[in-house]
Parts: sequence; C-alpha cells; structure tokens
Amino acid sequence: MFDGILEFASVAESGSFTKAAQRMRVSTSHVSRRVSALEDRLGVKLLNRTTRVVQLTEIGVRYHQHVQAVIEGLQEANQTALSTHTELAGRIRMSGAGPFVENHVAPLLLQFAAQHPQITLEIDFETRLVDLVDQGFDFAIRYGVLAESGMIARKLSSRPLVCAASPDYLNRYPPPDHPRGLRQHSCLVINNDLWRFSGPDGKAGIELRVSGQVRANSVAVARDAAVRGLGIIYTPTSNVVSQIQDGTLVEILAEFVDTTRSHWIVYPERQHMPSRVRAAIDHLIAGLEQR
Repeated sequence: MFDGILEFASVAESGSFTKAAQRMRVSTSHVSRRVSALEDRLGVKLLNRTTRVVQLTEIGVRYHQHVQAVIEGLQEANQTALSTHTELAGRIRMSGAGPFVENHVAPLLLQFAAQHPQITLEIDFETRLVDLVDQGFDFAIRYGVLAESGMIARKLSSRPLVCAASPDYLNRYPPPDHPRGLRQHSCLVINNDLWRFSGPDGKAGIELRVSGQVRANSVAVARDAAVRGLGIIYTPTSNVVSQIQDGTLVEILAEFVDTTRSHWIVYPERQHMPSRVRAAIDHLIAGLEQR
C-alpha cells in the first residue's frame, strides 16, 4: 500500500531523483522505478520529468500534501512507541514577520532547536499572509485582528499602537486633532495603508486609507523616516518606545489609538499534532510569558 510513497515524497522535497536517492541511500534507478510504479498504480502522473528538472504536477502537489501528513503521523507514532524520552526530530516550519518575531519569537525557537539537535527549523519572514495548510506551515505569528477560520489561536502578548511624528515634522505641519486629519499628512505606511483607530469612547471604530512620502515593509525603515521628519508613523508602542522617551518622536492622537491589538500564534486544528510542533509551541508560549 505504501510502496513508492516515501520515494515520491523524497523526490518532491528535493526536486531531484538523484538527491532523493542520496538521501535514502539507494540507487537512482530504484527511486525512479518505485515512483513510476506508484503512478501506474494510482493511474495519474505525479511528476513532470525533464533532463534538467523534476516538477510536481497539479495532482502531485495535492498528493504530496496528503502523504506528507501521513508520513509525519507515522514518524510521530514511531516516536511515541519507542520511548517518551526519544529525542524530538523532524522539520518545524513557522511564518511570521516584524520586530516582535525577530526579537522575541525567533530567539526562543533557536533556543528550542539548540536543545533538540534533530529538529530542522525553517522560519519564513515574508510579510505576506500565507495559507498554513496549503503551504505546509506548522504555525504562524499573526498581529492584530484575526481573519482566519478553522485555526486555533492563542494570545501571545498585547501590543497597543501609538501614532507619532518628529518635533520637526509637527512644527512644519501641526498635528491633526482627529484621525481623519491624517489624510492631509504624510503617513509612513508599513505594509498596510488602512489605519484603524478607536473613538474617544474607545468603542466606535474609525478606518481610513492613508498615504505619504515613504512606504516600506520594514518597521526600522519607517521609524527612521519618522525620526527624520518625513511623516507620521502608526505602529505598536514597543517599536518606538525609545524614540518617544528620548524626544525624537512625539505621540499624537493618543485618545484615538487602537489599544486592542495583540500578537497571536495560530495553527491548523489537528487531532494529532506532531510532538515536536506541540513542544515548540509550548516552549514559545512559556518563554514569552517570562518576558
């Protein structure tokens, strides 16, 4: 029933029959025969083969996603059967971006990897919103309002926002007394140009599209632009706390900023989560609670 599946998965992950054979310590012809037999048995083409490259077909991509879950389940079962003291092993893939992930999450995951040498850690720092299931991620760090369904979410930390600009900028352009006045200002966009504020009563929501002289998917660049007087920044307080304390940035619109934002860890709902993933999540949450 499982003949050829391990060989197929190895080819899919390495992109090469030769590399797959090296990983499995068998001949290339053996891998090729087993994969071809699997395709014949299924009656579908899983791989497109050329002299230079091997690519998954559309059916092959979906099949690989399913068999990978099966393989990971077998590995998990084997670890459980062997011993509760067996070393955690296997791949962990996480998606997340921004200073919080770089300064707090990543160091804890590196610490976890150092404690478990058989763990392979992959961290994707792209700012795009990835599909965890389709793209094979074990968990992700999200900020703000969660829009994903079918996911388990656990709160990591509260991250209230602050709106600020340099004294020089505010001398040249007096600060607005309401968020709507930001449309007449240079706003420094970090990924998202839709800014959300609370009303003075903390309830009524205010949303507006903003624009400005600088747009970047880097908090550090936007913060530097704000300090240089290029516009107004809207970001979690922790990203600019030093600049506000030393006076290079001045807080504005304090009564309107959104204080409900949080960082979350999200992961697909699984009946049997691999022990390595569960251990990594528990390590991450415990570490953040101590900070």
